[in-house]
Amino acid sequence: MGDAWLQFRIRYYMFALVFVVFDVETIFLYPWAMSFDVLGVSVFIEALIFVLILILGLVYAWRKGALEWS
Repeated sequence: MGDAWLQFRIRYYMFALVFVVFDVETIFLYPWAMSFDVLGVSVFIEALIFVLILILGLVYAWRKGALEWS
């Protein structure tokens, strides 16, 4: 049998990681959105902080060039 190793460019991994991060964000925020009226303002602030941290991570990756394809 041949080797099972395939070489991928690091860009594919970077895009996959960004996709997974925002997919997990959706998984966490969907139940919160469905029960927003029951949870109250404190949980809204926690969710807002969660989203802001993710946005800061996205801006950091963008400035470092992790999202550039070329």
